[in-house]
Amino acid sequence: MSTLSIFAPAKVNLFLAITGRRADGYHDLVSVVAPVEFGDTLRVEAQVGGGGAARFELECDDAAVPVDETNLVWKAARAFVAVTGWTGGAKFFLEKRIPMGAGLGGGSSDAVAALWALNGLAGGLLSLERLVEVAATLGSDCPLFLARAPVVMRGRGERVERLATEVAARLHGRRVLLFKPDFGISTPWAFGRMAATPTSYLSATQAETRLAAWMNTPGAKAEELLSNNMADVVGAKFIALPTLLALLRARFGVAAQMSGSGSACFALLADDAPVAAMTAAIHEAWGETAFVMETRIA
Repeated sequence: MSTLSIFAPAKVNLFLAITGRRADGYHDLVSVVAPVEFGDTLRVEAQVGGGGAARFELECDDAAVPVDETNLVWKAARAFVAVTGWTGGAKFFLEKRIPMGAGLGGGSSDAVAALWALNGLAGGLLSLERLVEVAATLGSDCPLFLARAPVVMRGRGERVERLATEVAARLHGRRVLLFKPDFGISTPWAFGRMAATPTSYLSATQAETRLAAWMNTPGAKAEELLSNNMADVVGAKFIALPTLLALLRARFGVAAQMSGSGSACFALLADDAPVAAMTAAIHEAWGETAFVMETRIA
């Protein structure tokens, strides 16, 4: 039986502008998103389908992760079968490292890893363009993981454009410290709070102007890009987030912000950044159960 191992990276939103709510209930956004070198691993073993229908199994090394059909890996498998008619089967084993409810894209990345793997096992039935379309049905931030590079997301997240090589080079290899408290934040709740506070939106024109200014300035640093207009709305309830971010900026002089809708945050690290002292400050503020991980932008 064929076996594949697919890395499913976490992501950080370096720039996130929610520009308004659409008639279909989704929100429009403009965001620069980058995968990092930390993530989950999805191992996929080909199985013989039963009775002419595809058959799937899912196991995970984290007991807190549901392995029933509510998991996005399952949903990705069902979506792949629906569009291809594939009658094979697969057993998935998920090594879970990305914390849940973090705004780091763990579930979406796992789903895309499943699509990659199944398409490989099935002999490449779907083109990349078609995979993007299928991924978009699973979640707004799923398509970005097919790029495997820093991208600009637009629309509700389904419109993905890779950054120009010289612009992406400003981000590649940058050290990043990820950190998350021992609670998650519901993405639907966060977007609901944005909708209830329309003054928190940034206009599409403002968002594109800010982004273009950074992209068109040769040598502009990643630190100059950081922005997230969800942070104030989320931080108004979860005060632990802005409190710690302010402390890290003041004490260590780092650029730091919330990723996506939270609760995970990140800091961009210089080569001489005092990571041990920063980690100690995070644990002092959020407790020893807080998740902390140093990685790099891929």
